[in-house]
Amino acid sequence: MAKKRSGEGPTVTRQAAKFLGVSVLSGAVLAGLALPAIGAMGLAAKESVEGFDEIPANLKTPPLSQRTTILDAQGGEIAKVYSRDRTVVPLNQISPYMRKAIVAIEDARFYEHGAVDLKGVLRALNKNAQSGGVSEGASTLTQQYVKNVFVEEAGDDPAKVAVATQQTIGRKVKELKYAIQVEKELGKERILNNYLNITFFGQQSYGVEAAAQRYFSKRAKDLSLDESALLAGIVQSPSRFDPVNAPKEATKRRNIVLQRMAETKNITPAEAAAAQAKPLKLKVSRPKSGCITAVNGAGFFCDYVREVFLQDPVFGKTKEARAKRWNQGGMTIRTTLDPQTQKSVQKSITDHVYQSDPVATAVSIVEPGTGKVLGMGQSRPYGFGEYQTQINLSADKAMSGSNFGFQTGSTFKPILAAAALEEGISPNKVYSSPYQMPYPDEVETCGRPWKNGGGDMVSNENRSEVGPYGMREATGKSVNTYFIQMIGDIGVCPVTKMATKLGLKPASGAKIDQVPSIALGTQGMSPLKMAAAYAAFANGGKYCTPVLIGSATGPNGKSLNVPKSHCSRAMSEETADTVNTLLKGVVEDGTGKEAGLSGRDSAGKTGTTDERKAAWFVGYTPNMAGAVWVGGSGKDVEMEGITIGGQYHDKVYGGDTPGPIWRDAMAGALEGKPAPTFDTVAIAEPEKPKGSDKGGRGKPNKPNKPGKNKPWPRFSIPPGVIGGNDGR
Repeated sequence: MAKKRSGEGPTVTRQAAKFLGVSVLSGAVLAGLALPAIGAMGLAAKESVEGFDEIPANLKTPPLSQRTTILDAQGGEIAKVYSRDRTVVPLNQISPYMRKAIVAIEDARFYEHGAVDLKGVLRALNKNAQSGGVSEGASTLTQQYVKNVFVEEAGDDPAKVAVATQQTIGRKVKELKYAIQVEKELGKERILNNYLNITFFGQQSYGVEAAAQRYFSKRAKDLSLDESALLAGIVQSPSRFDPVNAPKEATKRRNIVLQRMAETKNITPAEAAAAQAKPLKLKVSRPKSGCITAVNGAGFFCDYVREVFLQDPVFGKTKEARAKRWNQGGMTIRTTLDPQTQKSVQKSITDHVYQSDPVATAVSIVEPGTGKVLGMGQSRPYGFGEYQTQINLSADKAMSGSNFGFQTGSTFKPILAAAALEEGISPNKVYSSPYQMPYPDEVETCGRPWKNGGGDMVSNENRSEVGPYGMREATGKSVNTYFIQMIGDIGVCPVTKMATKLGLKPASGAKIDQVPSIALGTQGMSPLKMAAAYAAFANGGKYCTPVLIGSATGPNGKSLNVPKSHCSRAMSEETADTVNTLLKGVVEDGTGKEAGLSGRDSAGKTGTTDERKAAWFVGYTPNMAGAVWVGGSGKDVEMEGITIGGQYHDKVYGGDTPGPIWRDAMAGALEGKPAPTFDTVAIAEPEKPKGSDKGGRGKPNKPNKPGKNKPWPRFSIPPGVIGGNDGR
């Protein structure tokens, strides 16, 4: 063997051998490119010989993108989502007719040659030279498989796809070297299996299993001779031979495949003739991808699952890694969605709010103690048409929800009440609660005190709402001035801290404003976050972060890590029990009576914003918590003199529209389930002595906490508070 000295190039012998080898390869390249070859062969060899050794020896094959199936908590299918509709199947799950057809038409000598078919190259070169143009190519199935790998790796990036498919000698030489490696490592059967799973068959179907489902609504293993020939013929030009849009061309191509199968003795001439005589018998299954196909109105739940996957680091360290994993698919994701709850949510929505109404509604239900999201729906369905939307009205902006959420109105008052109880305020605390009053002159915040420099005023809903009131009655009647006096006493900071502990923040992602008006629900929140916050009251004061994914497996069937709910104490059990008592009264004899459930404990709070642009009911039982919002979707709508769900409303309140939606959704969701009771406390009715005093300023002394189902200490109204104004 000739030796190579240090500092010298390849020996003459090695150069000659390599030139000869690459000349042959270049002939194959030119045939594969379907170019007139004779005059260009020498130039191609000269240009390719130096670069051949630079090509890496190992072909990195990316995982094939497949369908991901999203299931509910009981294993029922919600939707299939995919970047490319593909289901990978082993060779023994593909019809023998299909295997023979693809070999016959694409590479009849597949089992006789190596990575390059030299006879095929010479035949193609001869025909191309005779025709003076493009007449025949000579790419083997192995070469085509390698090319498809390049395309698959490029994904949906147009620039990368262009590089992967560019008609250049350099790319074809690279393709050839990898084809040699693949032939050596995989063998013929695996190459054929991989090819049939990776190649594009048109109509958004990748791989033979998806193609069989698309065109014939059957499995690849069940394809007949004529069906197999049809699919094999599509591969050369999926648009030209599309049997759905070009049945005549597809039939001609199918018959050519059948003739070729007879010539290669894969079938008899009689079998070919019989199959050629058959008309196309398509049974097309239209592509069904994405959350738009979700059942029982779960499109937005499905979309939220996708957002969780794309954003949670448990699925990948970077945004790009998570997106790549999602697009590759092949996963089975089992979610927390309870089918009974979801059906009940959707039925209640459609019963109370029409899709074409001037306003929309959104409903979310979570499980206290686990954070599991059991149901999510809205009256404007997932889609692109009229009265449809892609905005998840239950979600924050970061999760494809509304940019700013929706003002919560008085449904925020229980968060203030919980903060006040934690600060030592008694539920028997009495404030003068006049019909109208100015905001306090100065209120403590987490930073600089807020000052009422503009003489801002606050008033109650009705002129008849005049105190004094204790906390229970003020909560039941939703008395604004009571809660403004309360936040004046404890300050804004404890309230915003309590909201944070309960997972609440504006849907925009901003921080809660350090202003006393937050007591009246001026911040824009999402229904899902409000439901999860109220679930903490039912869970003895422990807040659990919402979760939608119970488990997941990858394409190989192995379990994947999924996000877990994190539970933390937001308030004492005594505080939670006291809030339960307050809000139980709301549905029993307060503003939420229309939302009350029969036969089981329930609690909740109504909310209506200024100019009635939003109305809420957020409520819970010991085993479910739900939030209902009604309002303008995409634009503000003042809900006065309005018809919703076929029912006319002079004025919309949280109790008369969201309340019944909540009631019906929860009743159906809870049917057949246990009916536990709340732990409550006995709250004494306040005494109302006569007299006069300018009491009400300052932070109260912290009373002793009561035990479960025991009364709080009785507090008397300070003299002079009745009907007065403490000037705050």
